[in-house]
Amino acid sequence: MIIGKRHYWLLQLFGWGCFFLWHIFGAWSFDKMSIPEERLLIIQRAAGFSILGLLMTHCLRITLLKLKVLAKRASTQIWIFLALTLLTSCVAGVVEMIVYQSLGLLSKGEILITNKSLILIFLNNSLAWFSYFIIWSAVYFIYHYVSAAQREQIDNLKLKSHIKELELKTIKTHINPHFIFNALNGIRAMVDENPQRARTAITELSNILRSSINIDKSETVPLTEELNIIKDYLALEQMRFEDRLMVQYDIEDKTTNQPVPPMMLQMLIENAIKHGISHEINGGLVKLSASLKDNVLDLRVANTGQLKEQQQGGGFGIMSIQERLKLMYGNNALFDIKQSSPHTVTAILKLPVTL
Repeated sequence: MIIGKRHYWLLQLFGWGCFFLWHIFGAWSFDKMSIPEERLLIIQRAAGFSILGLLMTHCLRITLLKLKVLAKRASTQIWIFLALTLLTSCVAGVVEMIVYQSLGLLSKGEILITNKSLILIFLNNSLAWFSYFIIWSAVYFIYHYVSAAQREQIDNLKLKSHIKELELKTIKTHINPHFIFNALNGIRAMVDENPQRARTAITELSNILRSSINIDKSETVPLTEELNIIKDYLALEQMRFEDRLMVQYDIEDKTTNQPVPPMMLQMLIENAIKHGISHEINGGLVKLSASLKDNVLDLRVANTGQLKEQQQGGGFGIMSIQERLKLMYGNNALFDIKQSSPHTVTAILKLPVTL
């Protein structure tokens, strides 16, 4: 026998228990409980009705599960539910007639009808059972239909969450290999000329690589940690550009503990050097600013140069920043890159602050 879950049995007992009480209440309201013999008969018939209803609906459920009706199309389910409900009603009608007759639970009217026509009382009982079982079947069908819809919705949400997590991981793990090659070449050139600076550069590069490896462990990091990576990155780039690269920081103290997406500012700095400073004969300035106002963290990376088409949305760096912001903050974050002056390009990143 297929045993239902706990809540199924609780609902079964509650439902058929209510039918039992409803029969008793109906008899009492028509003043049929005053005579002891009739009162006992009414209670016995109501109890028998409820027990038989519980058993027959459970058998109906077993059949539905055996036939895997709930896995079929909705239209097919409805026809099978109707057919099985009708069949169960007929069986219940026969069983009720046999049990009541053998236990002497038939009323006087039913005894008279039984003496004249068994088919008539069978049809009467089956019709009554069908009216109850069709309600039970409808509730059972609707309950499982709604449950299946809820499970599907939960599965879709889990799938979307998993896809979002994979997308974030894919986007975050991108590191420009040219930067690594340039850094290693710079370190190699300094090994003989300036061994101390070469050792420091190796430490700076290892810090950046360690951060990129640990990037999946959290969606945000304090701004101060991101600044440490940026300082290491710019120190390595200054080995390559030397006096052509100037760096300036304008960081408000109250912003240092604010959470930011890891490696995002580093990507903006990298973009500023790649598309700005590297194209300037005399080099230029990279300025990083951070301020906090009206629960918005305002981050800006300004660099000497001209705004190029790939910086406006075509490059991987800009696209990955836009995708990460959309996945993490929805429409609550803002990113823009513009020509703020004839010789300066500014990338603006505004993040909501959670109090």
